Amino acid sequence: MDETTFWTLVEQDGDADPDERLDRLTTRLASLPPPDITDFQVLLDHIRGRADTWDHWAAAHLVLGGCSDDGFFYFLAWLVGLGRARFGGIAEDPDALADHPRVRHLATLDPDAWGTDVPGWEALDYVAREAYIRATGEYDGLDTALAARGHAPMVAPDPDGTPWDPDDADELLRRLPRLSALFADRIAHG
Repeated sequence: MDETTFWTLVEQDGDADPDERLDRLTTRLASLPPPDITDFQVLLDHIRGRADTWDHWAAAHLVLGGCSDDGFFYFLAWLVGLGRARFGGIAEDPDALADHPRVRHLATLDPDAWGTDVPGWEALDYVAREAYIRATGEYDGLDTALAARGHAPMVAPDPDGTPWDPDDADELLRRLPRLSALFADRIAHG
């Protein structure tokens, strides 16, 4: 599987209900040969890694009103779920999140009113494993295939760059000016 095929799979049904979208993605992956399913996981880890930076974590922290390791990891999966073009723009510039309609909408709401609309896609982490099980019946087959390739799956964020405090208002304004403006109330009260 190449990166174009990866993105084609991820982008299909992008407007569908998240559970329905995930089920369709899993079904499509399960119909592929096991090496392609393994490729999907390797590509997911590689692509997600492009946005695994301290600036992206600070952007997630600002948007989410705080962000744990798991929260950032699921946020990165959500970014991948936005599709190739949008992900690419945000991977290059985390402040580009300020242009995303959903992020702009969430900025108008109290986080307690978000319900299930939190930007995160935890289930994307499990899609290749489920597809591999469906395709082969082997519960640990994906782990074995990844190990045979010398690939350790990404299971938590490991940000690139120099760490900095996302609660530092001056640093937020300098690094993420548009997001800071969008979520100014969180900075002022954070």
